[in-house]
Amino acid sequence: MENQKVQKNQCDMKTDLNLLLECLKYQMDCPVSQKEALITIYSICQQNSEASEYFREIGGLMFINDLAKSSVHCIVKEAALFTLGMIIESNVYCQQTLCTSALFEDLILFLINKDTGVNLKRMSVYVILVLVSNNRSGQAHVRDTGCIGLLLQLFRTALSTSEMDLSDENTNESYQLWSSVCSTLCACVNNPQNEDNQNICCSVFPYAKEWLESHTEPEIVRPICAFVGLTVANNSSVQKYFVSVGGLDTLAQVLLKLMHGSCMSYSSTKLAVVVTKTLDACIANDSAMSVVLTKYHTVSELLKLLSNDTLDTGEKISIILAIGHCTEVCAEQLSLKTHDNSLNMSNAEELDVQVRKRSLQEYWKKAKEILHRISLIEKEHDE
Repeated sequence: MENQKVQKNQCDMKTDLNLLLECLKYQMDCPVSQKEALITIYSICQQNSEASEYFREIGGLMFINDLAKSSVHCIVKEAALFTLGMIIESNVYCQQTLCTSALFEDLILFLINKDTGVNLKRMSVYVILVLVSNNRSGQAHVRDTGCIGLLLQLFRTALSTSEMDLSDENTNESYQLWSSVCSTLCACVNNPQNEDNQNICCSVFPYAKEWLESHTEPEIVRPICAFVGLTVANNSSVQKYFVSVGGLDTLAQVLLKLMHGSCMSYSSTKLAVVVTKTLDACIANDSAMSVVLTKYHTVSELLKLLSNDTLDTGEKISIILAIGHCTEVCAEQLSLKTHDNSLNMSNAEELDVQVRKRSLQEYWKKAKEILHRISLIEKEHDE
């Protein structure tokens, strides 16, 4: 009985998709009907890989691709690109079919056309996002076609640093485009990691730094931190460049602002963790760069953050890892000074070393205590 029901649902789905495709083909002069048909196709194929695959087999995928290019109606173009992106996202075979230089070049035309509205640009960026996500071939195409350069240009220009009234409709549209660009750039450099794209994307680090200097709103900090964190990940040269333009200083300053705000809210605590993870990604491959953080007393701030009761286990572990990277070089230097008998230290120097060593030991003592508490909580939960 259950099998019969499944078969009937599959049969109905295929019938509906065939009829909707015919509707698209024979309603070329009726953009409203085409938009409605596209929305219905979207609702059928959303999170349904089998439906998306069948739609590809009957030629629907390529028809919508052509429709997005050929239609003179903006509402049809937007709906076509949105539906196309969703189908690509739901089915890897559809992604492989459309992951071509030709489609990236078509999307570039949408992005550079002066008559293209903000929403149509956002739909174009969405299609780029799903083409490059978890797809090394897509990451190569976005670079080789020059599409990544346009994305970086949009990162710089889509939203002004002075425009942050998201209640304003025009500003909100621009913000949505900018946020989509940030997400797409993240997919261009990560999962899988793509060093070539990381090396290209780091060119906008000065702009990212400028954003962080002027805004501490989650709507800005989260996308920027995600982009920076993934662009520097496991790439020493890019990490060094970020530090060289003052990016690490800026992250430390943002952390201070969040920790010392007039009211340390739940939101600012969670945002401080996001900043901490990004900061850690910047020094993970070369802890020597953490020397920049000493003037901001970053380790002390991280210990304060670590003691916050609203953090979950994963967040606390991330903070502990950051503390480890921040203190690694200091620990090595102290060890060398303590054990190198050839050093002729004055009493003042020796006292300084001992004070720093005790301070470092205190940091780790507090971290171990928190880890122990986490372990106890986890044991109680398991029981």
